[in-house]
Amino acid sequence: MRKTIFIVDDNATNLTVAEEALGDYYRVVALSSAAQMFKAFGKIAPDLILLDIEMPETNGFEAMKRLKADGLYARVPVIFLTSLSDPVNEAHGIELGAVDFIVKPFSKPVLLNRIKNHLHIDEMIRERTEQLLARTEQLINLQNGIVYTLADLVESRDKDTGGHIDRTMIYMKILLNAMLARGIYSGEILGWDLASVISSARLHDIGKIVIPDSILNKPGPLTKEEFETMKTHAAEGERIIDGAMLRTGDTEFLRNAKLIASYHHERWDGSGYPYGLKGTEIPLHGRIMAVIDVYDALVSERPYKKAFTHEAAVRIIAEEAGRHFDPQIAKVFSEINDQILVERKES
Repeated sequence: MRKTIFIVDDNATNLTVAEEALGDYYRVVALSSAAQMFKAFGKIAPDLILLDIEMPETNGFEAMKRLKADGLYARVPVIFLTSLSDPVNEAHGIELGAVDFIVKPFSKPVLLNRIKNHLHIDEMIRERTEQLLARTEQLINLQNGIVYTLADLVESRDKDTGGHIDRTMIYMKILLNAMLARGIYSGEILGWDLASVISSARLHDIGKIVIPDSILNKPGPLTKEEFETMKTHAAEGERIIDGAMLRTGDTEFLRNAKLIASYHHERWDGSGYPYGLKGTEIPLHGRIMAVIDVYDALVSERPYKKAFTHEAAVRIIAEEAGRHFDPQIAKVFSEINDQILVERKES
């Protein structure tokens, strides 16, 4: 199948010469202005654009800026056709994203060879990009598979928390979106890869893997000593993830997982563990997870307690704002608690 070349030039002679030079090898679309080019995009997708610089209304440089700002056509290679052969114009064109300059009047062999080379390069880039995207998807799937396996391993040991990990992931997504919609800590959250943060929440209790079964699955309240052992799961989670980071690299996913696992039991008033951090000293990841984790624990039945109703759990979280929880996050949670309830009933 022939590649499609757009030739954009307000000079009819230049269009004719280019068409004659390329017509035997490519599908050529001759256009006399940038406006016609953008109109043609709705019908035809070019593989390469030959773009004149000196045109009335919209010149080549302005057209190039608009092209690069369009997500659909930003990757189409553009070669400037111009009689402006000075270094300043060439530098400006390359800065805008042009792949080459051809000075008019041009010869047929030069035009053909330049186009052939750039189409070949573009094809190689696209193939390589597709390979990298496929490889990235494989790595993400592998990462998620390992995470799910580890999280399921922890949850299978803790017989009282079935479904807790999946539910907290869902609640975190709802809460993060609600915080963004209200502008609560949005400056920080907008810098996050939300998919990574939400996925990494599965590892928030990874440290429980080192807690003895006799404590983890005790059918009743823990003694003071047993509770102190249970509390070590936050620091142990940090240690486990630190070890993973040493072996695999400091990835964003593991950084998120570490912040959630390490700090989701800290309290706004400084009475939490493992570090006794206070207020905004506690990383935002941990402050968000704290609300979600406690809510799910409250509404879940345990051998040593009955499940609280959703309404009672929401009330407790509101009452603990400023003591246990970041007050702004607790307020957002209260405002969207109906969404949480819907998801809880469906999970």
